[in-house]
Amino acid sequence: MITVHHLENSRSQRVLWLLEELGADYEVKRYERDKETSLAPPELKAVHPLGKSPVIDDDGLVVAETGAITEYLTEKFGKLAPPGGTDEKRRYTYWLHFAEGTAMSQLLLKLFFSRIKEAKMPFFAKPIAHKISDQVLDSYVNPNIASQLSFMEGELSKSEWFAGDQFSAADIMMSFPLEGASARGGLSGDYPKLKSFLTRIHERLAYKKALERGGPYALLT
Repeated sequence: MITVHHLENSRSQRVLWLLEELGADYEVKRYERDKETSLAPPELKAVHPLGKSPVIDDDGLVVAETGAITEYLTEKFGKLAPPGGTDEKRRYTYWLHFAEGTAMSQLLLKLFFSRIKEAKMPFFAKPIAHKISDQVLDSYVNPNIASQLSFMEGELSKSEWFAGDQFSAADIMMSFPLEGASARGGLSGDYPKLKSFLTRIHERLAYKKALERGGPYALLT
């Protein structure tokens, strides 16, 4: 039996969705974030030394990192990945890694610098912190996010899904950065393909079942 160590409002929601799409039997062990820091609880370190989520335990085999888990599960079940040597597989591999390697890095920077502006600090430090944060966001982070969203919009103009005409695990991987961008107002511009993508994945039965198993998912609120 596969056990998913699932942290609320995190990347691990994609693993639940993937397992639902694969039709796999699995159990969920749910963890809540610290109310003050929003960090994962220390109990997760008993599962994996880094104490991060997602982590799965497949009858004693522990696999961490969303992308690695995705590759492991698609290979195990033989579904949701295009056949090797095809253009679809090349695109699939690209988006599988783009989701965390490129897209999430900029969204995390936006989150961190936005939180700096909200953090408690001496009154005389606030103007300096705000100025530095605004400069980084305006000159580097926001332009990069806009460029990435335009790139993704263009790619979805070529096919219905990220790897081609068939839904794949690459679309599951891409869901989290796009939901994160949408939650922070990043899709307020002219991105009809990306908005349609989010609408379509949210209508999938497996996506809805994963939400039932995982509990509240704040990126959608």
